Amino acid sequence: MDYIIRKAGPGDLEAVNELLRQVLKVHHDGRPDLFRATGKKYTDHELLEIFDNPDTPVFVYEAEGAVLGYIFCALQRQSGENLNAITTLYIDDLCVLEGARGRHIGKALFEYARAFACERGCYNITLHVWECNPGARAFYEALGLVPQYTSMEMICK
Repeated sequence: MDYIIRKAGPGDLEAVNELLRQVLKVHHDGRPDLFRATGKKYTDHELLEIFDNPDTPVFVYEAEGAVLGYIFCALQRQSGENLNAITTLYIDDLCVLEGARGRHIGKALFEYARAFACERGCYNITLHVWECNPGARAFYEALGLVPQYTSMEMICK
């Protein structure tokens, strides 16, 4: 299958919104106590600002004129008295259209983002994965990611 991975633009709003809805459903199904069944993570205006910001690139996977996946990234810089100055590429979100999963689209998006990070001199790539999404965790582990730290919770009732 011929495809391109490119930076998202205004013409991608509808496709990105559909993918965001699919991510919300996965999160709601796994953690309905935290995630609503419907809604939007970003308004269209916010998405356009994200698309336009060089520090928050969003890349889409397009085949035969259709967007089949995206990866939201953010360049994060850290330094401090006890920290080395580094730039991290944080992957905020990665989604492949439900009907297109299993075709290595997610891997292609991740590898594209990895190359982007390396070209910009990033020290590392980080992301968060919800424990209620074991498929995503297995996907990232298969790509070679390892836990950096563990965030734990206790729900007060």
